[in-house]
Amino acid sequence: MDARWWAVVVLALLPSLEAGGEAPEAPPESWTQLWFFRFLVNAAGYASIMVPGYLLVKAFVFGNEPKAPDETPLTPRTEPTETTPIWQALKLVICATGLQVFYLTWGVLQERVMTRNYGATATAPGERFTDSQFLVLMNRVLALMVAGLYCMLCKQPRHGAPMYRYSYASLSNIISSWCQYEALKFVSFPTQVLAKASKVIPVMLMGKLVSRRSYEHWEYLTAGLISIGVSMFLLSSGPEPRSSPATTLSGLILLTGYIASDSFTSNWQDALFAYKMSSVQMMFGVNFFSCLFTVISLLQQGALLEGTRFMGRHSEFAAHALLLSICSAFGQLFIFYTIGQFGAATFTIIMTLRQAIAILLSCLIYGHTVTVVGGLGVAVVFSALFLRVYARNRLKQRGKKAVPMESPVQKV
Repeated sequence: MDARWWAVVVLALLPSLEAGGEAPEAPPESWTQLWFFRFLVNAAGYASIMVPGYLLVKAFVFGNEPKAPDETPLTPRTEPTETTPIWQALKLVICATGLQVFYLTWGVLQERVMTRNYGATATAPGERFTDSQFLVLMNRVLALMVAGLYCMLCKQPRHGAPMYRYSYASLSNIISSWCQYEALKFVSFPTQVLAKASKVIPVMLMGKLVSRRSYEHWEYLTAGLISIGVSMFLLSSGPEPRSSPATTLSGLILLTGYIASDSFTSNWQDALFAYKMSSVQMMFGVNFFSCLFTVISLLQQGALLEGTRFMGRHSEFAAHALLLSICSAFGQLFIFYTIGQFGAATFTIIMTLRQAIAILLSCLIYGHTVTVVGGLGVAVVFSALFLRVYARNRLKQRGKKAVPMESPVQKV
């Protein structure tokens, strides 16, 4: 293996040029600013909670843990009450509009926060916010508050799941969100959206490993089409301006971590639904542990105070971070209501359209370019996604199950 290859690998681990062609405000002052070092420090903070907690659970809980029912429903659909077609159509429009508004706003703000400077003037370049874990904490705190308030105001089923089981989905969700934010420093938002669309393959792999699922031939076919479409987009669009093989490799590593963690989260949550809990109870349990993990990790690093100071220096960032959290929390409630009223197929169609619109908005607002071949690749990806929705709906009519397309709790 030649020295130039090793040089590319080492450089890939350095914070480098962001998507959109803008250079970072300053080179790293020390190796402690490398993204993989920050990830290891974060992981050490989570381990300081997980390891003692695991030992306590192993000593006092295992052996007396209640067993989950044999049947494992995914997010159960509530039967709609008798309403007129006009009212049903109006509710569908409200759900679709709410999902589009919250998640399109979230996507635009996510790219703004992670790829642009704050406080820039004619004489000063400003500074860029770099602590992805702080953003994860803000999102989870508001989601926890909203879920807790909802559980208090609305009657919920009796909770039977051991609380510690939420910690696994919480940890993978935190890692997924952190990688998602960090990846925007190295790849464009359209690339990230298409990478998420291609998570069908790792979801299927995780389904085999975690849930022992089997899949139909059409599921493998559509997964292959998605991979082809993503490859067409990535290979034809070329690198972002002023990017390098190092930044591309960093982005791919982070996207891989994002997709793998996201796939585990969805499969683990599906297994947890065997305890007959509601989606909002799941939302509360996962976000509770997410807040616990991120707060302690940030306190150990001294980053919680620094993030708060950054908000104090830049009111625009504070507004953006708050709006991100609002979109994250209330967007999840729209997901639950949409699935409960109209089913997973309708929800998946709405969210697939949202991904396509998000790519278009990102290109218009932040100047990303897409070639003709790249556009065809995007069309292949979304055609395959719609084909999956159609096939899943046909399977449902036959009483069969297919791989879950979305996890409603950890969506953001």
